[in-house]
Amino acid sequence: MTAKIKLNAASGGGSFSLQAPSSSANNRVFTIPDEADATLLTSNTSTGKILQVVQATSDSRTSTTSSSFVDTPLSIAITPTSTSSKILIKYNINVAVGSNSHIAFFQIVRGSTAIGNGNSGSNLTKCHTALRGHHSDTNPHGVTTGEFLDSPSTTSATTYKIQFRVDANTCYINRSDSSDDTAAHPSTLSTLTLMEVAV
Repeated sequence: MTAKIKLNAASGGGSFSLQAPSSSANNRVFTIPDEADATLLTSNTSTGKILQVVQATSDSRTSTTSSSFVDTPLSIAITPTSTSSKILIKYNINVAVGSNSHIAFFQIVRGSTAIGNGNSGSNLTKCHTALRGHHSDTNPHGVTTGEFLDSPSTTSATTYKIQFRVDANTCYINRSDSSDDTAAHPSTLSTLTLMEVAV
């Protein structure tokens, strides 16, 4: 006979059972947290789990001279399974910036709304990450990476994308400032990854 403890609901409308392992060789220890009114999480609890992962990749060699934010090739939609879910956004973009210490700025956009930007100063460019070219380098390269935990509060398909702009000169993605098809110049891959996190 299998050992079992059965707890009936106070109203008599249901019950909860604790059942021992199938044999004495399968000993298990069930530890109750030393907290008042604690909630015990089970193997079916979704809290803290990654529910889905989607990723956009781009090896497109693109550039901008815009002083206003414009779209990079990185854009992808995700449909959250719950309004309480959070979306962890991670991006990795290979960049070359024109010389003379010019700066490229990057931001995350949900739909048409920029999210995760800094907000200090009156005249500073509000962005999520930035990358500066080096004054002595006519062909600078670098990688800009960003991460942000968003709360979209929706179960509708939601598009996230990365935008960029420059203060002057040019910002190049997945290439150098030269379009030459030679071994001296890189062809790289940039990524945008979204992870739905259960809360």
